Amino acid sequence: MLLTSLDAETAAELLKGLPADDIQQIAVELARIDASGRRDRREEANIAREFYNSLQKKQSQGFSIKGFLNEMLVSILGKEKADQVQTQIRKVTQKKDAFVDIRLANTDELVLALEGEHPQTIAVVLSELSPRKSQEILALLSEEVRLNAVCKMTNLEVLRGGVKERIASMVDERLKSFKGETLVEKPEQTLRKLAIMLSGLQKDLRDRLLDEIRKHDEETATMVRRLMVTWEDIPSIADRSLQEGLRGVQAGKLAIALYEADPEIVQKIRSNISERLAATLDEEISLMQEPLQEEVLEAREEVVEPLRKASEEGTLRRVR
Repeated sequence: MLLTSLDAETAAELLKGLPADDIQQIAVELARIDASGRRDRREEANIAREFYNSLQKKQSQGFSIKGFLNEMLVSILGKEKADQVQTQIRKVTQKKDAFVDIRLANTDELVLALEGEHPQTIAVVLSELSPRKSQEILALLSEEVRLNAVCKMTNLEVLRGGVKERIASMVDERLKSFKGETLVEKPEQTLRKLAIMLSGLQKDLRDRLLDEIRKHDEETATMVRRLMVTWEDIPSIADRSLQEGLRGVQAGKLAIALYEADPEIVQKIRSNISERLAATLDEEISLMQEPLQEEVLEAREEVVEPLRKASEEGTLRRVR
């Protein structure tokens, strides 16, 4: 999706140095996007912005030694010889740090590799990852496994020599079998797609289909209704509809809802409130303590609720 927002020359520069297998996989994904005919311009813009921000962050942290080394070896030795040298470097590095490959694995692969493992094993692996990656993995584990692993992390016993290395080796072996695999889509993600599809239909037809879903599963029907309008949809709401939806929201709640929100959503909301409310909002933000994540989510639901009601009534307008 990032490449689709670039010109061909820039995209080619970005792909230089990647392994042939990676380039082939990316080409397949590009073909899938083209065949589906479902390019999401807003999502592409978000990805481009995220990529830009990551570049800015890396520049502030200094250049990448790994990237520099790889580029230097390729330019001096050629791709094939450079790959052989990199393999030797990795072997030497692994002797000093057995968790190198585990840290390089993506989140989905790690979750799959850790499935069914003892909480102690999971705790050891999580303790070797960055806090952000550990948090992502914990969020994807089952409730029972998550609690047991966290309890182990709070009191990690001093492991005998070689135990951590054996754990790393075992997880490494499992990772090889899950290379490139992704987690199964969550039910809520599937229902979100259904909700988006239904929201584009005429009200009468949409309500009939929802009633049919309710006959089989009332909880699912309620979830689909809720997912028709979410916090992330705010930029796509027409200004007039958003203004009407925001009328009953208190400045304090709105301040909490906007905490660390996407800049596009912040701008959309700020451009659709009165100067008086904007001044009150700024005052609330200046006095506000850092809210809990649960408070932020609750406040955002409160902002979205009037928009959901308008959607159910068939009066919500969206930007074409």
